[in-house]
Amino acid sequence: MLRAAGAMRLTSMTRGMILCQRHDVNFAQTASGDLAVNIDRVLDLFRCLHVHQVEYVLIGGMAMSMQGVVRVTEDVDLLVNPSPANIERLRAALRDVWADPTISLITAEDLSGDYPTVRYGPSDGTLALDIHSRLGSAFAFADIESEDAEFEGVPIHVATPRMLYAMKRDTGRPYDQLAAAELHQRFGVGEDDVS
Repeated sequence: MLRAAGAMRLTSMTRGMILCQRHDVNFAQTASGDLAVNIDRVLDLFRCLHVHQVEYVLIGGMAMSMQGVVRVTEDVDLLVNPSPANIERLRAALRDVWADPTISLITAEDLSGDYPTVRYGPSDGTLALDIHSRLGSAFAFADIESEDAEFEGVPIHVATPRMLYAMKRDTGRPYDQLAAAELHQRFGVGEDDVS
């Protein structure tokens, strides 16, 4: 995994910028009427990932929001190192947030197999977590360029704008094409920046 030097302190993101499409009483409503992800639970998750030294990178809609390109999302997408030791640390971190025996079903074998994604949804309904070890054949954990960010004092490893652009540009989904265009416009990343 590539890490950018230095730490990024988020100054433009607010709690209201992490939005979801769920219509669930466990999510607080923002002034605009959108339903926000339970950010306190998300922060608990990232605190525990940090304490347990889990090797991960935040990707997806929440990573876009952390980079200042607001995305509506209903989950947290993590790309993780699928080594057995790291997955054990991941399970320990998740257990610190949710007392859920099904966490033990998340295995390095599954994340290293043909379908390298596990969706974990805690029974309390506070959020959905997509845990990936790779995205198809295009991106594996070791390939992801990330930078260290901080939100409300909590350290978070987040994919760089250049990496998010590379991940979004060729999916064929219109929503991702729009995201790639926004990343290009805001950060000047483009075809010359990614291989």
